[in-house]
Amino acid sequence: MYKLKSSVIAFFGFVLIGVTVAVVPHTGFGQVSEGNGAIQLNCDEQPCDAVARGRAAFNDRNLNQLGGNGRSCADCHMPSEGFQLSPAAARARFDALQAKREHNKNADDPLFRPVDADDFRINGDNAIDFSNLVENGLIRITMPLPLNVKLIDPATGQPTDETSVDLWRAVMPVPNVAITGPDGVLPIWPPGAPRPPIMGQDPNGPNRQGGYQHDARFGTLQEQARGALFAHAQVSVEPPAGMLDDLAAFQQTLFSSPGVELLSDAILSGSTPFPDPDPELNELEQQGKVVFNRACAQCHGGMLHPSGSTPETTFVRPLVRYHNIQTACPRPATDGYLPCPERLARNARTYRITLANGTFQFVTTSDPGRLLLTGQPADLGVMDVTQLRGISNTAPYFHNNSAATLEEVLDHYDAFFRRVARLNPAPNLPPLLSSNGLVVDRGFVTADERAALLAYLRKL
Repeated sequence: MYKLKSSVIAFFGFVLIGVTVAVVPHTGFGQVSEGNGAIQLNCDEQPCDAVARGRAAFNDRNLNQLGGNGRSCADCHMPSEGFQLSPAAARARFDALQAKREHNKNADDPLFRPVDADDFRINGDNAIDFSNLVENGLIRITMPLPLNVKLIDPATGQPTDETSVDLWRAVMPVPNVAITGPDGVLPIWPPGAPRPPIMGQDPNGPNRQGGYQHDARFGTLQEQARGALFAHAQVSVEPPAGMLDDLAAFQQTLFSSPGVELLSDAILSGSTPFPDPDPELNELEQQGKVVFNRACAQCHGGMLHPSGSTPETTFVRPLVRYHNIQTACPRPATDGYLPCPERLARNARTYRITLANGTFQFVTTSDPGRLLLTGQPADLGVMDVTQLRGISNTAPYFHNNSAATLEEVLDHYDAFFRRVARLNPAPNLPPLLSSNGLVVDRGFVTADERAALLAYLRKL
């Protein structure tokens, strides 16, 4: 376990645990170097004064005196890490803190607050076990349980009286949020009759047309920022609406490449045909793009979710917006999935779901996904389909950081598509295995295609 040496400092009512780590400042608008990637900052489409205020608020550990725990947005969305948090960065900061505490017991790093300690529910502000944060790069997400969902006590096997559950999820990268989120249309798949509501709950949940965070529970960047301020910075004062607008304006200036920024500008202005956001590609990368368009773009591409191929010039409905790709733990024992390591498997809980007919379904998982927003068993493990631009700079991958490399991502999709083909044999394959409307009864990618696809993904 990763336990911190205790600190005696108190700040805004919370125990401070960490070492002061300088936030990489932005030196101006336009392109600046942030870690391994070049982040594009441009206030052409946003008021420059709002962007400047938002940038200051993003890096402000006092957060305009909102009574928080000393964290800024940049403490978790680290500019040097592509505005996300990797396990390697978390461990480096943890080790630096431990070393400083050898000489100064009051050394501090706001990343390590009790709220994100594994033992927080037991020890409260005295919690010191940061294993999930340091080993996995995951932070605590507390979600209310739907009316028809109960947690099971592992000791007794009986439902508990808990009304919320703690999940452990990765910190999402910020760049390119200007071209993600709600797009105003409904996905084509999965088809079928409307779902019956369970206990009067909305069977589709919030933001069916897209949103922010892994489960798309927030419909605007302002809602997302407010949620983070209360949950992770633990502010005690309602953030002013203007501050949330400024944070949103700043985030919408962050892009992973000039091509993505040009695409965003074109979408906002309605200038068609939209530019291809890809940089110049060599022959292997061009081959990879062809593979991507066949095997990946049904979920990760298209104008309404411009994360892969050249966007369409007319509005088309996306095939898939939310899906369960089996990244939660435990994973299926069939189809070649790699089992979860213990450091991730230990986050699983058992849930009792009351179905529409009054019967029970029991599931054990580390993350129920959008089930927690709808109460629908069909949403178990379902997450938002993410954008992929700049993916080479944002390892590890998936909602729980369970894939360390892009090679591991493709290994996982090999197993996923084997499972899809086994459970939905031709001619009943779902649309995500289709090309040009024709059912394709084949695997994910061949060995030759894999090398090309990896080259293309690394160039995005």
